[in-house]
Amino acid sequence: MLKYLGMEYNTQKTKKMKTIIAFIIVTSISIASVFSQDISGDWSGKTKRGDKEIIFVFTIKNDNNSYSSTMAVPTFRIDGIKPTATSFKNDTLIIDGSNVGMKYEGVYNKGLKQFEGTYKEGAIVLSLNLKRGAAKIADSRRPQEPIKPYPYYEEEVVFMNQGANVSLSGTLTLPSKKGKYPVAILISGSGPQDRDESYMGHKTFLVLSDHLTRQGIGVLRFDDRGHGQSTGDFGTATTADFAKDVLSAVTYLKTRKDIDLKHIGLIGHSEGGIIAPLVANQTKDVSFIVLLASTGVSGTELSVRQSKTLRGFAVKDEVTYEKNTRKAIAIVTSNKSTEEIKKELAVHYNAFLRPILTSLGAPEKNINAFIDNQVKTSIKPWSRYFLQYNPADEFKKLQIPVLSLNGSKDTQVDAKINQTGIKNALIKGNNKDYKILELENLNHFFQECETGKMNEYRKIDQTFSPIALKEISDWLLKRVK
Repeated sequence: MLKYLGMEYNTQKTKKMKTIIAFIIVTSISIASVFSQDISGDWSGKTKRGDKEIIFVFTIKNDNNSYSSTMAVPTFRIDGIKPTATSFKNDTLIIDGSNVGMKYEGVYNKGLKQFEGTYKEGAIVLSLNLKRGAAKIADSRRPQEPIKPYPYYEEEVVFMNQGANVSLSGTLTLPSKKGKYPVAILISGSGPQDRDESYMGHKTFLVLSDHLTRQGIGVLRFDDRGHGQSTGDFGTATTADFAKDVLSAVTYLKTRKDIDLKHIGLIGHSEGGIIAPLVANQTKDVSFIVLLASTGVSGTELSVRQSKTLRGFAVKDEVTYEKNTRKAIAIVTSNKSTEEIKKELAVHYNAFLRPILTSLGAPEKNINAFIDNQVKTSIKPWSRYFLQYNPADEFKKLQIPVLSLNGSKDTQVDAKINQTGIKNALIKGNNKDYKILELENLNHFFQECETGKMNEYRKIDQTFSPIALKEISDWLLKRVK
């Protein structure tokens, strides 16, 4: 549900869930090619989406005639995006980020010394020319973001998920270099996220970690696999795989002498909130969980609801729309082969979505691109796992303290429906220490807001409500003494 450029038309899976969700790009492995011209270095360009000017920067590396690239979108304060493959042949540059739903293709103009081409994301096609050099934009630091030097200890760390052969890079902050401290591991929402959970011009986890560390609680936050400085392939991973990454973080903290091993906990935002119980139920080393805008219902039920509340267009028959949405989910979660599911899903989407989009006046080529993107997204391992996962099954197993916070104006994860699911699961599991709280006038990112709609996030200067921050730290401090 985290769309940076936004799709004109959204259905249930375009808005999956995680910080909640999905942005534009993901990992980067190079494709070998041999050329007379070396294009390594920074290439940047500007394009427009409506009235919004967007700056892209691609950093291209050449290792033995094999190219790879990293993408940044300074306009949105996003960097560390690693497209799957990069190639340059016959003056044509192709940056394939299919793992995150984007692609850039441009032809080199020798006279103007620039690549001239298009950036595609789903049904969106933008003209984008790239020139050498990294474009700069004015500093857009939000008021709550801390400025160095910090009044606490900060360390860059790297740890391994040995089973997946993934190296995870992050930042550990502690109240002081000396002593032993309780630590919370931050778990980001859906879509590839950096350690600060940068989104819509905000750095949610940077602000949260700064607040907690100043209160005497250490924090470990890290780049998702395949993003930023972490290795691995984000596009092929599932919620269960991300849980293994967090387990590796727990294992790493246990090796340190400056950590209070009795008080290692998890704070999960959005999808991170359903990853947290998966982690805690696989180890005895997690002592508490904080859920921020977590879901308490199955992925199927969440997706059906979001397909109606976030889709951005009206339909004549809501009952039929929901029925078709559920049929699409049934196809995706069937035991058939991937190829069979792909074909069946394409037929269903063409029968179900095409008439709706046509009635809205969408161009044929946009409809084709949108449906193709929907099929590709739906059959990914993450989607198939998520739709079948019910976090309530994990919540009811928890016997450790749980704090669950949701905003009353969260339009992505409805507070009442999901908190009811979480509460019922904890009661069923006979959990003795939990607190569930709906905070008034806060959105999915815990900003004080007017509407709670996604297009409002960027307009708000506040990154994280002080009221929510205090609720978290006060609750934690009572449990990590």
